[in-house]
Amino acid sequence: MHDAEVPVLTLDGPSGAGKGTVARLVSERLHWHLLDSGAIYRVLALSAERGGIAIDDVAALRGIACTMVVDFRLDERGKPQVLLDGDDVTNAIRSEACGKRASHVAVLSAVRGALLQCQRAFRRPPGLVADGRDMGTVVFPDALVKIYLTASVEERARRRYNQLIGQGIGDNLPAILKDIEARDVRDCTRAVSPLIPAPDAVVVDTTRKSVEAVVDMVLSQIRRRSGCAP
Repeated sequence: MHDAEVPVLTLDGPSGAGKGTVARLVSERLHWHLLDSGAIYRVLALSAERGGIAIDDVAALRGIACTMVVDFRLDERGKPQVLLDGDDVTNAIRSEACGKRASHVAVLSAVRGALLQCQRAFRRPPGLVADGRDMGTVVFPDALVKIYLTASVEERARRRYNQLIGQGIGDNLPAILKDIEARDVRDCTRAVSPLIPAPDAVVVDTTRKSVEAVVDMVLSQIRRRSGCAP
């Protein structure tokens, strides 16, 4: 099967809209591969920090982007893991500090270009669920189904706060809200790959929807297009 024949579902949207959870559950239901593109930018930011590389050193960042090996899998308890060159960096990349660095790295056009090949390499049979901000507009413009998830900024901040508390990472809700608002501005106004719905994307506001309801809606969209959803 050629890459262009492998079906792709893209889930784009701002931080805290529920993309990661929905993408993981849908990929499990379909038995498709998973791409968390946001995690890839966080991994790049973490790798740069560990190597003492500044977040505006484009040449060095490109070098890391072209050589790092990122993988997503489930651990023995069924929990999602992110690996960098075989090292489990799941918790390390989820800090707010790492997220801020990743957001700054993501505005660099040369870095985004270098990561394209890395992201597209996840497109393998039987299919791919790609979670990010420009999956449907730039990385996989020919995706079978494109979904754009959004939610109110207050709801997204609350979700992020609860996620951090659940991980044992104390944080400040007003600070998270402020950070998400700032990240939204950067993502939506950047010159390269701004955060916008693809013209053919289905826009879903998840503010008052359960995860199960959103997952069912996404699967129905895939079923409508291909008949492959369970």
